[in-house]
Formats: sequence, C-alpha cells, structure tokens
Amino acid sequence: MNGTLRLGLKENWKQFTLLVIVNGFVGGMIGMERTLFPQFAEQEFGITSKTALLSFITAFGISKAIANYFTGKLANRLGRKNLLLLGWLIALPIPFVLIHAPNWNWVIAANVLLGISQGLTWSSTVVMKIDLVGEKDRGFAMGLNEFAGYFSVGLVAFLTSWIADHYGVNPYPFYLGIFISVVGFLLTAIWVKDTAAFVQKETDTDTTPTLKGVFVETSFKNKTLSSVTQAGLVNNLNDGMIWGLLPIVLLSLHFSQSSLGLLTAIYPTVWGFGQLFTGKMADRYSKKKLLFWGMLSQGLAILSLPFANDWFAIATISAVLGWGTALVYPTFLSTIAQATPPKQRAESLGVFRLWRDLGYAIGAILSGITADLLGVAYAIFLIGALTLLSSLVIKFRMPSTI
Repeated sequence: MNGTLRLGLKENWKQFTLLVIVNGFVGGMIGMERTLFPQFAEQEFGITSKTALLSFITAFGISKAIANYFTGKLANRLGRKNLLLLGWLIALPIPFVLIHAPNWNWVIAANVLLGISQGLTWSSTVVMKIDLVGEKDRGFAMGLNEFAGYFSVGLVAFLTSWIADHYGVNPYPFYLGIFISVVGFLLTAIWVKDTAAFVQKETDTDTTPTLKGVFVETSFKNKTLSSVTQAGLVNNLNDGMIWGLLPIVLLSLHFSQSSLGLLTAIYPTVWGFGQLFTGKMADRYSKKKLLFWGMLSQGLAILSLPFANDWFAIATISAVLGWGTALVYPTFLSTIAQATPPKQRAESLGVFRLWRDLGYAIGAILSGITADLLGVAYAIFLIGALTLLSSLVIKFRMPSTI
C-alpha cells in the first residue's frame, strides 16, 4: 500500500484542506472566550481579582499541556483520527457548562475540558498535516494550519464581542461554541482519514538519527529541540498574559466593547494571516534567525504596551506582536519535525507542546500575581523582559544548522 502513497501538499490537497478547515473550528473554540471573560467573570460571578480571573487560563494551560503530551505518546498507538474525534467529543459540553455555570469553579472545570479538547484536536491536526506533506513543504503546511486556527481565534473573538455588546455576555455568545463543536465533530467523523500509512512511507527513506530519550532530548539536552522548546514556553507565557490582561488594559482606557473586541482581535488575526507567509519563509530561510527576530519583536512590543494610551498605538503594538508570533509559530513546529525521525516526531511534538502550553499557566500565574501586588504595568514589563531573554537563548544556544 505504501508504494501507492505520495507525500506532498499538492498530492494530498483534499485531505489537507479538510484538516485546515477542521483546525479553523478548533481555534474558534478558544476565540469564544478571548474577549468575554473579564466582563463575564465580573458580571456573572463578581470576580475582580486578577489572580482569580486568570485562574481559568491556568486551568486551560495545564490541561492542554498534559493533553498535548499524551496525544504525542498515543498518536501511533490509537491513531490520529481517533484522538481528533475524542477531542471534539470532549468539546461538546463546554458551551453548555459556561451558559449554566452556577459558580466560578464550573467555569474553571469547563476550561479544563477546553484544554484537554484543544490538546487532542490541535495536536492531532498538526501531526496529520506533517504526515501528509513530507519534508519539502513542512513550514508552509504549518503556516496554513496555524493560520486557520488563529485567524478563527481572532474572528470568533470579534464575533462574540459584538454579540455580547448587543445581547449581553451570557448566553448568546456561547451559542457560537455549540455550532463550532458540533460541526467540527461531524467533519472529522465523516470525512477525515487517518494518516498512519504516510508515517511508514516517510520512515522507509528517512535518515534522521533516533533520539535516545524523546522527553529529555526535546526538553533539555538537544540544543536545537530544547532551544525551540523554551521559546515555545515563553511565547505562550506572554500569550497567556495578553489573553488575561489586554482586555483589562483596554477597559481601563474606557474603550467600548466593540472597540475592545476589534483591538483584541488584531493580534491573533495578524498572527494568523502572517503565517501564510512565515510558514513558507521557514522552508526557505534560517529557522534560527526567524525564531530570534520573532521573539525579539514580541518582547519589544510587550514592553511598549504600558506606554500606549490611544487606539492607534495599541493597534500598532498588537500588530507587531502578532507578526512576531507569526514568525515563530510555524517555525517552532517545522524545526521540531525536521530534527526528529518520523516515528518519534509525534512524541517530540507532544513534549514541545507540553512545555509550550504550560506557558499559558505560568504566564497567567506570574502576570496575575504581579498585577495584584504591583499593578498591571509591572506584570506586562516582567513578561516582556522574559520574552527578550528567550530571544537571547535562541541566538546563543541554538545551532545555525539543524
């Protein structure tokens, strides 16, 4: 059977396109929460503490990180499609829990489910696309995948904000989540095909050295893999801070809910669209340079945020932050894929995504505690400084040649 399979984006464009669409629905589930939660927490549950508010991001980050790891471990054993279906099944009750939550603990529980679902679904679509395309277009494939996911984050964030502005924060914005989870499950169940045979096809000709211990090599020992992994963690650390604190900053400047939704959507939308270009750049240019400049741009943008007090300045900073993230996101994945053999790739990606999405939890805890003790501006400065430090790790630790 392997002799009839052909690796490549053009050769498998139908299944690849379907997986891009599915990942768009995956991203939409995060977008459902992206702008609503500061108001949702205060209006529905009377929560104003930054640490308490950001607890939902902590729950999401930890559960998604663990799910990423087990998706990588189980991808070869249980099958990619089965894990993708399981992720959608777990997503189905989330909007109903948020609509009917009697207290904040139920909201945290819903975000544990969201994290598990995102880990299973997003990781599965990433691995399946890498399986299909082979080495040549791997960066472009990851750019398309992450574009679909994060463009949907931005689009749904704007839509839910608009709905909340016109109809209230509960329940109408969460109806979008019901639609997204049902359609995502049906698309997967009816049309998505497993990609295990493509892994075996690539394994037959691959010469990448086998990793002795995937977790240790990816996390600490291998200079390429560990450099990428720390940058992934810091990237999502600052994204967790932006997710939780940017709406608070905008509300303090007395923007309307519609302006807040638009400004919040700029960052993930530029991040999403940018990856249509940066994914292809990762196939053609130095991955190390793309990672360094991406993390540096993010750090400088974050450090500028407390000094911005008008719409245009914040929109510009959000766009620069989105572009910096676009530079690194597909490059992370294509670098990990290039540096690991096919049969260990899913597990190595799972370890990377474990650490990367722990960044959500670490960022939420760090920024929440710092904001409560010293103020929001100090929390932003701390996260910006850590992002600049991460860019230096890429510059001085990561080898130029993979």
